[in-house]
Amino acid sequence: MADDRIVGVITYRADGDEIEVVTLNSYEEGRGIGSALIDRVAAVGRELRVRRLWLITTNDNTWAMRFYQRRGSSLAAAYPRAIAASRQLKPAISLVGNDGIPIRDELEFEFSLI
Repeated sequence: MADDRIVGVITYRADGDEIEVVTLNSYEEGRGIGSALIDRVAAVGRELRVRRLWLITTNDNTWAMRFYQRRGSSLAAAYPRAIAASRQLKPAISLVGNDGIPIRDELEFEFSLI
């Protein structure tokens, strides 16, 4: 919150020894909001004594890939053509994403919390 307005939102799910970031939205880029939200979820993860924080993004989201890697994440897994299955559940997923890149794959990034 800033001046009584929402400037960012993060949702996450703790399960066993992991904590997953489900959504991350920063409504004012370049102000450290996304970083603060990731840091807060990492702190929650450490309180819960989980071993890792992880998330999934799509292959077209190069901005997110840079963002997470600059903050110390590692590429944990790649799921080629995984979006085809996601489109079965959510047909509204675009065929083409950022910068004209076809959306096909999911990429898993992780932060070690131990």
